[in-house]
Amino acid sequence: MQKSLLQNINSPEELRLLKQKDLEQLAQELREFIINIVATKEGHLGASLGVVELTIALHYVFNTPADQLIWDVGHQAYGHKILTGRQKNFHTNRQHGGLSGFPNREESEYDTFGVGHSSTSISAALGMAIASHLKGENKQHIAVIGDASIASGMAFEGLNHAGVTDANLLVILNDNAIGIDPSVGALKQYLTNVKKGTQKQDNIFEALNFDYSGPIDGHDIHTVISELERLKTVKGPKLLHVITTKGKGLKQAETNQVKYHAPGKFDAKTGNLPVKSKTVQPPKYQDVFGYTIVELAKQNKNIVGITPAMPTGSSLKYMMTEIPNRAFDVGIAEQHAVTMAAGMATQGLIPFCNIYSTFLQRAYDQIIHDVALQKLPVIFCLDRSGLVGEDGATHHGVFDLSYLRCIPNLIIFAPRNEMELRNIMYTAQLGLKQPIAIRYPRGRGITIEWKQPFSKIEIGKGVALKKGKKLAVLSIGTISKNITKAIKNLDVSHYDMRFVKPLDENLLHAIFKTHHTIVTVEDHAIKGGFGSAILEFASENSYKNTIKNLGIPDAFIEHGSVNELLEAVGLDVESLIKVFSDFL
Repeated sequence: MQKSLLQNINSPEELRLLKQKDLEQLAQELREFIINIVATKEGHLGASLGVVELTIALHYVFNTPADQLIWDVGHQAYGHKILTGRQKNFHTNRQHGGLSGFPNREESEYDTFGVGHSSTSISAALGMAIASHLKGENKQHIAVIGDASIASGMAFEGLNHAGVTDANLLVILNDNAIGIDPSVGALKQYLTNVKKGTQKQDNIFEALNFDYSGPIDGHDIHTVISELERLKTVKGPKLLHVITTKGKGLKQAETNQVKYHAPGKFDAKTGNLPVKSKTVQPPKYQDVFGYTIVELAKQNKNIVGITPAMPTGSSLKYMMTEIPNRAFDVGIAEQHAVTMAAGMATQGLIPFCNIYSTFLQRAYDQIIHDVALQKLPVIFCLDRSGLVGEDGATHHGVFDLSYLRCIPNLIIFAPRNEMELRNIMYTAQLGLKQPIAIRYPRGRGITIEWKQPFSKIEIGKGVALKKGKKLAVLSIGTISKNITKAIKNLDVSHYDMRFVKPLDENLLHAIFKTHHTIVTVEDHAIKGGFGSAILEFASENSYKNTIKNLGIPDAFIEHGSVNELLEAVGLDVESLIKVFSDFL
């Protein structure tokens, strides 16, 4: 039986002591290690399996951490983490108090730049390379970026600038034709033609002044090492085009690359996913959106759907299947998605622009300059709002109310359940004169029979869910579920305000006049969020009531299950009972 190589490697220094002929065995062991851990602990699988040989080669050839290695997005960095001293702790990956699922500067000196969102690696690596040049240091700077991420605007901005510098920068294009969903766009077609040898035009990267080499087989570790050794001696900006297979080494992950991006638990030996339970469960909010937009689009020919590279995650895939000419995956291009939606709205179309809350942050100017300023009725559907769980600080959608609330002309709504999401989508497409943002969480709702007939929602109207005395709880969105449980045996009022903008001022006046204490609850940052809006209302109207704001504290919240995180920030049922009881 072969002696294990991986268990004795706790740093790249130890990796570099191996003979090159042993690296294929190490690659096999590293793949098995990743598969075995992710099978039981869950996480991102396919991306890391695809870059095993590349990861080993990079740490074998370059003097990390002195040479700086930046992984774009970071889904693919599990092998990197395991080889850089985190093998023994890797079973804690993405768990509360454990390793981050993404490279994190606080976790290791080998994680030279924190990531989680795409297309930042080239800019960061260029910044590091210029800094090294200014300081007179002789270092290598390597950005590893996928074919989906390199099509993003920010990556092009980095390439465009790097091409007119003499920075010691190596961009490795990890080309596997897929991000989370299959890559889209003209650049994808270009790269496909390069792979086939049918590309007739000049090389796009050489046109940007990059020394281009490849494409090479990213699973042939000896070829990769040879090419990296050569590129170490080449000055200036260079790009190595590497062809890999996402999910390499696990048959199901290679065959079903979308599902095995982050498959949940599976059988490590067979690769099979567990048989789904026949129990009928409430739907995921993303599916409520996905099925509802199809239903509405069949009735209203002006409806179009847009997503920046998340058709599966947002469930716009249902519309892309049923009405493909009116549903658009624009690639990792949030800014473009928003302004394209604005352009469509000028022509009388009704665009539903579906973007994760955390990714809409990337298109902030477009919301203000291209949509709200012109009062264009774009319908923003913000999936994954609130705490999202194991993806952690880079992915929590806890800033949207704050960054949207200050924008004029914008309506902001948060449904407390599935029917409210359906009805606000129905209401929005009837014809608004301004844009609206609808925020809803990751995960399942609470209602089995959610496909109710549509009804119109009056803009800016909240609802009373329970009447009590002295204490009124005001909430926004699905956190209302925890409040309902917490106040079951308490004599307090509960109002779902529904709209953060415009606020239901008539309802608020009535609440402030009949209750001594007001508690606001939101799964959002306390600073500038829903509670802040209520404080502003109280100040403007000279109310002297006691007001307490509950929400996400002024800190970046790390990873863990949603329930663990709600408990950590005091938004679980038990914590809420204590707060409400103390006021009573």
